[in-house]
Amino acid sequence: MEAKDTLFKKKTTLYCRGKILSLDLPRVMGILNVTPDSFFADSRLQSLDEVLKRAATMLADGADILDIGGYSSRPGAADISVQEELDRVVPAIEAIHAAYPNAIISIDTFRAQVAEAAVAAGAAIINDISGGNLDQNMHDTVAKLQVPYILMHMRGTPQTMATLAKYEDVVTEVLDELQLKVYSLRQLGIKDIILDPGFGFAKTIDHNFELLKRMDELRILGLPLLAGLSRKSMVYKSLGINQADALTGTIAVNTIALTKGADILRVHDVKEAKQTIQLYTKALL
Repeated sequence: MEAKDTLFKKKTTLYCRGKILSLDLPRVMGILNVTPDSFFADSRLQSLDEVLKRAATMLADGADILDIGGYSSRPGAADISVQEELDRVVPAIEAIHAAYPNAIISIDTFRAQVAEAAVAAGAAIINDISGGNLDQNMHDTVAKLQVPYILMHMRGTPQTMATLAKYEDVVTEVLDELQLKVYSLRQLGIKDIILDPGFGFAKTIDHNFELLKRMDELRILGLPLLAGLSRKSMVYKSLGINQADALTGTIAVNTIALTKGADILRVHDVKEAKQTIQLYTKALL
């Protein structure tokens, strides 16, 4: 795997509630949506029994992280209250943490109050789609909790982001905006930061493919990279298919992401992502 890291030296470990997660090899984050309206219908889980069954399957398939989300971030998604989000995610995290205490759990939220409650319930990573833009308390909360923080690039809100997909150079502007956030996070003493370019968030399909093609340019910041490409519109709309048939396309774009330096693949289909990584790494050894 040395060929991937010869240009920029990056951080290769994450400290997750007493566990060290090495990023010497790419990792897989499995998506668990405790929502009724997430963009991929097959990822929606409505009961704790469904959550535990899906978690068990993902862990058996090799998931390194389970990402729990209770707020749909699809374009135009309905807003929900903090309490409703808490009611969705906290019981799910508590149940998974009790059943699988060694599992590394991530909370997918842009709300500091939800993030703090999730960590108290057993989450070890905060995955913030807004990069701190939607809750001014988020970065201070991450600093207080001292857990790894996934810093994603987005403009606006899930309800408005589609209107803000305007760039002269999408890669340069995403990099500049993330760099400013990284500096601020470092000033707060936050050590473990993962960058997510935010595929599909305030980006057109063309922007997404430009970001994918040049994702390795983000490595200049020396931080791990997460690619969230699973079954997104850039895949299924480009192929003229529906989301249910977008697994093959997802594997293709994930493979490209690995060649561009992705350290974590955030996916709905864990087994296929693990196999993709296995073959990718075997080709480089």
